[in-house]
Amino acid sequence: MLQSVNTHGASFPGVSQGILIQGGKLLALSGHVPVDAAGNLVTGDFETQLTAVFENIGRTLTAAGVGFEAVARFTIYVTDYDPAMLPVLRQVRSRFISAAVPPASALVAVVALYDPRVRVEIDALAVVP
Repeated sequence: MLQSVNTHGASFPGVSQGILIQGGKLLALSGHVPVDAAGNLVTGDFETQLTAVFENIGRTLTAAGVGFEAVARFTIYVTDYDPAMLPVLRQVRSRFISAAVPPASALVAVVALYDPRVRVEIDALAVVP
């Protein structure tokens, strides 16, 4: 249902420049933040919070009957962005996404999120067969 679209020389590791959606229903995921399954905020470093966010996205995808292979696009919002965060982001994301058809993605540095303890929020689009 998802086909990666990349032009020669314009791609980034683990990210599709475009995703062609063929069939299915579009699932829009609201911004997911680092909370545990009980709804408690997960504090800690960027990697800890990022992992919690991806785990939350996984729970939402499972509830819709799909997994990370269905994700067409991520928008990742990060506070206090530093380029040194990018390898951490790629490493954590690679534990969850499909390497065969990685989702399109955008990384946005923001001044703040809804709670000053939250360092990362991710929204997504997925396709449900």
